[in-house]
Amino acid sequence: MSTLLIAAATFVAVSTLVGGIALLMRDKPATKIEDRLNIMTGLSSAALAKEKLASQASILSQPLENRPSVLERILGSVRGFDRLFEQADTSMTVAQFMTISGVLAVVGGGAGVIIGVNLTLIPVTALVMAFLPLLWLILRRRRRFKAFAVQLPDALEMLARSLRAGQSLASGLNAVSEEMGPPIGIEFGRVFEEQNLGIPLDESLNSMCQRIPNLDLKFFCTAVVLQRQTGGDLAEILDKIGSLVRQRFAIWGQVQALTGEGRLSGIVLLALPVLLFVVVYQMNPDYISLLLTDPLGKKMLAGAIVLQILGALVIRKIVNIKV
Repeated sequence: MSTLLIAAATFVAVSTLVGGIALLMRDKPATKIEDRLNIMTGLSSAALAKEKLASQASILSQPLENRPSVLERILGSVRGFDRLFEQADTSMTVAQFMTISGVLAVVGGGAGVIIGVNLTLIPVTALVMAFLPLLWLILRRRRRFKAFAVQLPDALEMLARSLRAGQSLASGLNAVSEEMGPPIGIEFGRVFEEQNLGIPLDESLNSMCQRIPNLDLKFFCTAVVLQRQTGGDLAEILDKIGSLVRQRFAIWGQVQALTGEGRLSGIVLLALPVLLFVVVYQMNPDYISLLLTDPLGKKMLAGAIVLQILGALVIRKIVNIKV
């Protein structure tokens, strides 16, 4: 018991130390609004600001389907928690997030001890509980992205109607922010407010594309920037983009219906071994303990986990059809 408490205290101390070092080493660059205010108040020279803006990649120079690799996404999630919180639309800070994760890890380890779980599984329960806040954050972010994608066609059509009525693009963005709910109302309203503060439109749209990595939104931002540079009927372009998004949703619904059986089969096949392991462990712990104590059993368990992961990746590759 004392050894377990020492291990739990060591885990919490190390996690807190790593979190503190990460917070100290994390860069805190000034936001674009702060840069603009510094230029207006004379705290930053216009030459430095121009050089900084020129160093940033324009939205037109980035491919529409430019997606980071798995390694880049993992490193980005470790180093850029602020962006993750911003995309999930939560006021939680990195310190609060790590504190909650550490507390849940201790609770998970203590609950495992109280229930009487095998000592080798205590770290597993602690890690599972520690990753619950991250899972909640990712699910909240994904749900917000889906809501934004559903609202985007209506927002584009409303913006096109505003342009046909003789209003400016900024007035159309303001109308979308006032008439439509979150998350698209918040994002378009933020672009409108940045325009009022003097930030160029292409930078505001580029920032929105970074906050909401949606391909259809990138089409919209690219069309707006190109129209401002070359001219053209922006309302007609927005109508076509909105129609394209609706057709894509219709095709995506058909694909989901056709792949529903495969996705359900994958969930059952992946969850069944884990559930059987838990049930058999509760009914006959000695029968399962060989997988945790015997060297050959440990190798078999590790091989089973690797095969489960490979199977999950293969099933996901089969049923994940991009539209």
